[in-house]
Amino acid sequence: MNRRFFLATVPALLVAGCGFQLRRSDGIPFASLYVDAPSGSVVAQHIRNSLTRNKTTRLAPSASEAEAILKLTQEEHTKVILSLSGAGRVTEYRLGLRLVYSVLGKAGRNLVAPEAIELSRDITYDDTRVLAKGAEEQLLYRDMDDNAAQRIVRRLQAIKLDAVVDEHHG
Repeated sequence: MNRRFFLATVPALLVAGCGFQLRRSDGIPFASLYVDAPSGSVVAQHIRNSLTRNKTTRLAPSASEAEAILKLTQEEHTKVILSLSGAGRVTEYRLGLRLVYSVLGKAGRNLVAPEAIELSRDITYDDTRVLAKGAEEQLLYRDMDDNAAQRIVRRLQAIKLDAVVDEHHG
């Protein structure tokens, strides 16, 4: 019994001692946030879902009711031919997502200057498996949308509180 306890606690102590922590959702330093995005933005929906799940920040129904505004612009999916076979058939595509975002405070002050996120995924293509490759393509686009949303939420969490405090006092 003591040996089992010892073997179970030693790895936990080693991991805790090295400073390892699971990624936490610390929250965003705003009580309310308005997400200004083009209609139908999948990335914006992922961000809203993430913030609603964490319950750390209230999503404001309008920009005037929010402490900060997350502005998403230029959200664009691309599909470019990457390679062709000797017979001139497409064998690979490069799928892409380009998104520009910024965060504004109440007075229109930039808390996060416009930043671009560019993601890409390569996909092989076989015209004998059109349905399967179409499903794979949609899965890769969803993965890029989710990845971009996670990056933006982490960036929101990293905004320094002194920038927010300055916003309230200045």
